[in-house]
Amino acid sequence: MLSFIFTEDSFRVDKPEIVLEEGKERLKQRFLADRYGALLDMGLEQPKGTDSASVVFLKMLSRSFMKAVTDTPDLELLRDRIQIELTEDTIDSLESAVPFGIGTENIGKAWISLQIMKLNNAFSMRIRDYDGSVGMMLTEMSQDLRVPERIFFHLVENTKDDQDTMPFAFLATYATRDAEGGVRHMPLSYALEEYKHEKNKLLELLSCLSKVSEVSPLIAGFVESGEMFHPLRFSAGEAYEFLKAVPLIEKCGVICRVPNWWKRGLSSVSMQVKLGEDKPAMLGAESIVSMVPALVVDGVPLTKREVEMLLKQTEGLALLKGKWVEVNHERLLRMLDEMEQYDGEMNLFEALKFQAGLNREKVDIDIGPVITNGKWLGTLLSNLKKPQTISKETVPKTVKAELRSYQQTGFRWLCYMNNLGFGACLADDMGLGKTLQVLSFLSWVYKKDKKARVLLIVPASLLGNWKKETEKFAPNLPVRIMHGQKASLMEEEYLNSPSFLNITTYGMALRMEGLAKERADYLILDEAQAIKNPATKQTRAIKKIPSLHRIAMTGTPIENDLTNLWSLFDFLNKGLLGSSDEFRNFAKDLPQHSEGYLRLRNITSPFILRRLKSDKKIIADLPDKLEKIEYVDLSQKQVVLYRKLVSELEAALGLLDGMKRRGIVLATITKLKQICNHPDQYLGQERYAVSDSGKFEVLRALCETIYSKRERVLIFTQYKEIIPFLEKFLEDIFEAKGLVIHGGVPVAKRQKLVDEFNGEDYVPFMILSLKAGGTGLNLTSANHVIHFDRWWNPAVENQATDRAYRIGQNKSVIVHKFVCVGTIEEKIDKMINDKVALAESVVGSGEKWITEMSDAALLDLMRLEI
Repeated sequence: MLSFIFTEDSFRVDKPEIVLEEGKERLKQRFLADRYGALLDMGLEQPKGTDSASVVFLKMLSRSFMKAVTDTPDLELLRDRIQIELTEDTIDSLESAVPFGIGTENIGKAWISLQIMKLNNAFSMRIRDYDGSVGMMLTEMSQDLRVPERIFFHLVENTKDDQDTMPFAFLATYATRDAEGGVRHMPLSYALEEYKHEKNKLLELLSCLSKVSEVSPLIAGFVESGEMFHPLRFSAGEAYEFLKAVPLIEKCGVICRVPNWWKRGLSSVSMQVKLGEDKPAMLGAESIVSMVPALVVDGVPLTKREVEMLLKQTEGLALLKGKWVEVNHERLLRMLDEMEQYDGEMNLFEALKFQAGLNREKVDIDIGPVITNGKWLGTLLSNLKKPQTISKETVPKTVKAELRSYQQTGFRWLCYMNNLGFGACLADDMGLGKTLQVLSFLSWVYKKDKKARVLLIVPASLLGNWKKETEKFAPNLPVRIMHGQKASLMEEEYLNSPSFLNITTYGMALRMEGLAKERADYLILDEAQAIKNPATKQTRAIKKIPSLHRIAMTGTPIENDLTNLWSLFDFLNKGLLGSSDEFRNFAKDLPQHSEGYLRLRNITSPFILRRLKSDKKIIADLPDKLEKIEYVDLSQKQVVLYRKLVSELEAALGLLDGMKRRGIVLATITKLKQICNHPDQYLGQERYAVSDSGKFEVLRALCETIYSKRERVLIFTQYKEIIPFLEKFLEDIFEAKGLVIHGGVPVAKRQKLVDEFNGEDYVPFMILSLKAGGTGLNLTSANHVIHFDRWWNPAVENQATDRAYRIGQNKSVIVHKFVCVGTIEEKIDKMINDKVALAESVVGSGEKWITEMSDAALLDLMRLEI
């Protein structure tokens, strides 16, 4: 299926390397060759049921542009000088139709306006190159397009003395060139003077009036009497007759300028249902929310007496409370009948579903109802959507970190959601500190209730990180790691003598069926995309675990698949998005009724806190570079090889001295680093199973998240021999080829690879040997830098990192440094961080300083401690 990724200032084809079916493949190639020319033509098509959500949205965008083009009476006069701007209402409508997908968080009013400007440029270039009239070009583009006539009609409210009897004024104008070559709009009577010697041009200008006369008897009368050439006064009845005929008149090519209250439907009586005016007795999902129906005009409720008065009025336009109201007896009576079913109460989740239309039968669009929030519900949802407004909770002093401003907001939001009893999704971008925010929240919980039971489920690759970060940021929290032992033993300990924080993996949670026997106070999922597929055994098992409060953490955009979104909310707040069938039926209609995306966002956004690295407020709160140690647990195979190698060194040390001792120590260091990378690198084998290497597991988890946002990454290694296996591994994750630079790549070719990586086409990764990639390369398209193995020289690593980070860089760069837990990697990393002077003077010279250690200190450095 053809789909698109939305970037900060544009969009691009997703996965262009995949060959599609014939028609979509042609369209894809057209976009690859001329993006905005293809978008211009795509707006001539109606959305199809087989279109992706991104295609449907881009068609709407282009159709809105073409509608604005064909609503421009000056089009033939302006030609390539046309400047199209969408109305605020049209932009609002497009914003409400933004789908869920990769990069859709970039789409706002400014983004839409920028795309319209680019479409304008494409349209202008096409007119400039076309040898013929604009009308001919539009007809060639589509038989449904036509140049609007140069005449258009104005209806405004009358400010003259006779406004009581003739409350409206009407004027016909036309577009013409002035002496300077600009376009002016003049009363139609001026045309009689301008074309008095060119009858053919006058007849051509006025020919559209005969077409309008066929659809509007009112206009036909003015044309026949000649009054069309003069300003006119309209009664309310005449104005109503004209307004009702506007769609037919505009089909004839005459644009009508009418009052906003008519254009925006503000003159219509509508049925409104207000939810949650007063604060309920109990807070939470089961809070009882009132429903109060009313008839309103432009948001103002009508009294019973006013409704009765409207029913006595003649149909048409009536002045009520200083506003013009459309009187339609049949519609009014239908709404009065319907109101009875909306008078009552429902719980909070049912109310939110009602707003989104998830638990309503197909409603009569003509009569509504329009759902609005009462005072209490409006305040509640506003607080949830704007967590910075939530009253402050204090981060416990036991947290050993200074939280950034947005992290404090996240902490307070989690506390607020906890007090309300709602499930919460912390969906910050990778690198913004979700772990710290959750540990701060758990410290707050522990301060209140030391007997609480928290079950945290994480991918196996993140166990080391959680253990280390808990020790670092929340050392007072009692923690039990439930992994690496018999499932039955860990299950028994959890049920009978739980710690405050119990951390296990998704794989172990699936095996420990007893977790479902005891309710946890808090059930927290890290990398919650692990339950995105509701049908898997793993997802079903996780959802069976009973808990009082639930938190999901994910840096992966949760909007990519609506089934995934439903599954996440089925875990967090069961029932909020209805049953699986209810939600499927709702989602099925979205391509045709895309305003439903806004309603879906409105129902889900209060329960999701998502901050982006690209947000200017967040950027201002971040350091230049986000540096993060990724703690990696060794696989069992790595543990065995590592210990064996250290034992062999220990046996050899007593027998060697001088150069031979230095040589075997340096060789052992290299071998230990190879084992930490992957056992097959040390063994000289080529299988490279992912499960045999903790680093490959962590690399996969990181790169899956990076790929979900179509970001780019640089991977540095000092070992050329592992590069082909990393390359193959990453190609499988990114479903695309990357690039490689090492010492064997000619210098002349390197710049071409750099240009390709920095180009607009998506190149997901580049692998670099540390020395070859350390100087002379500018790779600022990368959002991430991964040091797969460590050089143990901060200057060299920083120089490599700076290939991506540059002063003036307009995106955040996250630096991930892989460190295997309990190994020489972790111990030297700690030495570097603890002793800056050592890092600069001794470590900076390479690894030779290690060879000067005593045997005891050397073995202590290398010995595995897990």
